[in-house]
Amino acid sequence: MDIARKNVGRRKLIRWTVTGFITLAAVTGISFGVRRLKPAAQSVDMSTLWPDSVHRGPMVRQVNGLGTLVPVDTMLITATTDGRIERILIRPGTPVRADSLVMVMTSPELETKLLSAQYTLKAAQADYDNLKVTLQKGLLDMQSKGAEVGADYQNAKLQADRDAKLAKDGLVSDIDAKISATKAEQLGEQAQIEKKRLEINSQADVAQLAAAKVKVDQLQGEYDLTKSQVDQLKVRAGFDGTLEALPAPLTQVEEGQKVLAGSPLGKVAQQTHLKAELKIPETQAKDVTIGLPAEIDTRLSGGTSNGLIEGRVSRIDPSILNGTVTVDVALIGALPNGARPDLSVDGTIQLERLPDVLYVGRPAYGQENSTVQLFKLEPDGKYANKVKVTFGRSSVNTIEVKEGLKVGDRVILSDMSNYDNTDRIKLN
Repeated sequence: MDIARKNVGRRKLIRWTVTGFITLAAVTGISFGVRRLKPAAQSVDMSTLWPDSVHRGPMVRQVNGLGTLVPVDTMLITATTDGRIERILIRPGTPVRADSLVMVMTSPELETKLLSAQYTLKAAQADYDNLKVTLQKGLLDMQSKGAEVGADYQNAKLQADRDAKLAKDGLVSDIDAKISATKAEQLGEQAQIEKKRLEINSQADVAQLAAAKVKVDQLQGEYDLTKSQVDQLKVRAGFDGTLEALPAPLTQVEEGQKVLAGSPLGKVAQQTHLKAELKIPETQAKDVTIGLPAEIDTRLSGGTSNGLIEGRVSRIDPSILNGTVTVDVALIGALPNGARPDLSVDGTIQLERLPDVLYVGRPAYGQENSTVQLFKLEPDGKYANKVKVTFGRSSVNTIEVKEGLKVGDRVILSDMSNYDNTDRIKLN
């Protein structure tokens, strides 16, 4: 027969209660632990990244820019007057001397103007010569009259002196003596008037001749100018060098083409005396000053030293164009073979040499005097964590580290903008 067991229900209740508490505690602990777990790090292929180590030591600050070689001495040949190009004797690329005849132009209007100026000048010169002869004749007439009056005065004076002496001796009446004296006095005054008239007339003659000479000189100047313009229809190079094609957007001229005064006809440059024109980004140009050393790579010998030219900054354009500043570099020493105008070059300007700084390779978005976030590799190289780094002065390929890193730290310099919301990555 069955025997009834006491307190069975109570024991079951206790057992279920304990089991429930244990289960609840386990679920709570697991939930808390899951919440404290770090999210799984995103995996990144290490071969696609650009890592670098932090170093301490000297750092050379540099800026880099692309540019071209251009002649130091150039001259643009322009038309001095309207005309038509009759013949082109020298084409671009040909060495020329200063007196080399490049092209010949014609201008019937200018040639007619030259003839007119020539005849007008000859007429004015004839008028001047005629006036000069006329004035000389008038001067001689006045001089003759003055001499005649002077002679009459001397005779009258002698007669007056004689009559005065005779009157004193009673041989001539006093009235006759006074008449002689009065006549001598009048002739003396007339002689003085003629002398002054001669002086004034001489001054007037000089003034008339000067005015006529000015007119002749003016017409001579017009003739010389017109003749010079006609002579310049024979277009010459101007100085020794090489005739070059006109720079864009200017167009080359052809035979038979009509051109206006001031139109460009050609360009002469000295190809053996070149400089480099570099385009430096405006953000980097602020530290560039006159006299800084530079190195120009003409890339003529596959990067060997034969293609490198030393130089110094000689000019800095005050204006900014398309985000760049034009910097001229005067070249020092002989040019490598093949160096010529318009050759594309790379230029590096040395700003300063920092003797002892903490530095690292320049990251993709690292600007000087800025704070950025970089991924720093853990010692085992399997993970990288995001850290805040403060930069200082920068160069072309390196940048100074002020805070956030120490010597030996390895950081990723690649563009990591796709991981802005990730603080930790796994490196494969």
